[in-house]
Amino acid sequence: MANLIIDIGNTRIKLAFFESIELIQSQAFDSMEELLIRLEDAAFEHCIISSVKYSEDELKTYFKFDFLFLAHQTKIPIENKYGSPHSLGLDRIAAAIGAWTKGKGHPILSIDLGSCITYDFVDESGAYLGGAISPGLSMRARAMHEFTARLPLVKLDKQPQDLIGNSTISCMEIGVWHGVVHEILGQIKAYQQKYPQIMVFVCGGDAQSFDSLVKDHIFVVPNLVLHGLNAILNHNVE
Repeated sequence: MANLIIDIGNTRIKLAFFESIELIQSQAFDSMEELLIRLEDAAFEHCIISSVKYSEDELKTYFKFDFLFLAHQTKIPIENKYGSPHSLGLDRIAAAIGAWTKGKGHPILSIDLGSCITYDFVDESGAYLGGAISPGLSMRARAMHEFTARLPLVKLDKQPQDLIGNSTISCMEIGVWHGVVHEILGQIKAYQQKYPQIMVFVCGGDAQSFDSLVKDHIFVVPNLVLHGLNAILNHNVE
């Protein structure tokens, strides 16, 4: 019987079904109402819900089935050595666990490209040590617009074609895009120097835009958080 995975973000809800560790199906919804309609005839055995929007008690008013609610005290399949574990974003630890399930036996680096870019490291023994956080694409573009008098707000949804901008907008697009690319490559290189056997997994809303980064030991896995949530559910069920 399948595992049901529900990840509720601020704007979208992601759903997935897994058989053991294999992703069978995934969907995204704009509202709780759409999700509830989808689940009316769903068959599954176990469920985990991660939510930045609803408390466990609030979710129990929506769902009449039993579920594991992801919280900081939830048992996880790796050791959390973060200095302030209760301040660690649950999406960060879920992505790190998702990467760890795919790179077991290796040190792994999970890079989540969302509103912020998060870097999360798990060593070869399965210990989560931490990482780094920096502004994402949209946040960098918005910062230039909001903290200056004349720079416009640019939207970055694809890689700029040129290296040299010939207008204010193209200069901003190139600066933000290549700034992110070189930051990511620089971080990866620094980790590779310290951990030569490291495997890198890239996920998040902007991950597909950076598929040019894919090479040996670097993989784009858009649903990495869902894989991590499934691993947490399996760990608690077992």
